[in-house]
Amino acid sequence: MSTILTSRLVREGAIVPRIFLSFRKADSRWMRDRVYRTLSDRLGAAEIFKSGQSIPPGADYAEILRRQAAECELMCVLIGPGWLDARGEDGVRLLDRAHDWVRLEIATALRAGNRVVPVLLGDATTLPDASALPAEIAQLARLQFLRVPETHLPDGLDHLGDAVTDLLPRTDAATGPGRGGAAAAEPSMTMTAHVSGGGNAYQAARDQTIRPA
Repeated sequence: MSTILTSRLVREGAIVPRIFLSFRKADSRWMRDRVYRTLSDRLGAAEIFKSGQSIPPGADYAEILRRQAAECELMCVLIGPGWLDARGEDGVRLLDRAHDWVRLEIATALRAGNRVVPVLLGDATTLPDASALPAEIAQLARLQFLRVPETHLPDGLDHLGDAVTDLLPRTDAATGPGRGGAAAAEPSMTMTAHVSGGGNAYQAARDQTIRPA
């Protein structure tokens, strides 16, 4: 499905992407783009909301951002080394502004009770302390995170794709890339896999269902 068609369907309400990518434009752009491509390839572009791709020209971006943040099943907050301390021309930290869009997106998803997962971009990026965050999003500091390391990036992206896929509820309409319809039943086998690159919730062994090609 083309980006233009996906954006149009999002605007008209026919498709609500299941995953919302929240990010700062100036923060770790190349890694952010790799995350978007990985999740789009895994789940279908129509399932991923990323403002640059999912909001068509002339649309009310504020209304779309708020609606998608409130209705998504999973918000991935992409946090790179410049995310926390990004500042405007006046020197004021962006997160300290009540109208900062990253702050508003996260607060909206948390209020809606959606699952929010911090995704740390790079080897040294750390999860911000609650004391460094505005009160309305301080909960972010207590949430289990995933990491996409710059070293061993392909493995890190694979682990992210596995973890995100496992977090999404299974539905008949989400059995394949996008939501084009239910897929035919396939034989499956169960194996134990170790997922690393995140917090301790993903470092323990767990059973996954692997569908052979």
